[in-house]
Amino acid sequence: MLVKVCGLRDPENIRRVAAIPGVDLVGLIFYPPSPRFVDSAVTAAAVSSLTTVKVVGVFVNEPREEIVRKAAQYHLGYVQLHGSETPEYLTALRKMLPAGIKLIKAFSIRTEADLLQTSGYETHCEYLLFDTPTSVYGGSGRSFDWSILQYYTGATPFLLSGGIGPDSHETLHHFHHRLWAGIDLNSRFETAPAVKDAELLSGFIQNIKNQPL
Repeated sequence: MLVKVCGLRDPENIRRVAAIPGVDLVGLIFYPPSPRFVDSAVTAAAVSSLTTVKVVGVFVNEPREEIVRKAAQYHLGYVQLHGSETPEYLTALRKMLPAGIKLIKAFSIRTEADLLQTSGYETHCEYLLFDTPTSVYGGSGRSFDWSILQYYTGATPFLLSGGIGPDSHETLHHFHHRLWAGIDLNSRFETAPAVKDAELLSGFIQNIKNQPL
């Protein structure tokens, strides 16, 4: 079970979160309208020293050349795409990125029909990410109806996102899918935008890891 903590920015907070046992991925958001937007050489220096986690860069309809530049500057191990990027866009982007960087494509899920849009992305990314629909790009802090995912029959593993918080352990424990690969944690573990409560995260993740889902 991969654990991704997204929406980080402060160097010390990044180091504290990365040191939490069980955290696999830390996410930086490169979407300017987001209150968690990152554009800092100090942050880039902080993530460059991380050795126990991989860094995920989150982008929305960004020119491919800019993603490649950010991937080098921030030592990205993953690129997560949250916009209307096509399978062809992903194919072209992968050719431009250094070998080894993995792709995640996010989809907003409201109904079973929304899952149909994922079919064109098979083989184009390592993971999908299923999130709650919003009127703008970005997280809402709310969950969607996870039971819809029983109708996902694709071949690409997925991360579960949207409103997962300190009180979500029981709900997660009862969720099952053969391609469920991990969870994405963000706003419900914050004390302020882009500032995560490391102690709250640590307790939640320990609970998750000690009681396999």
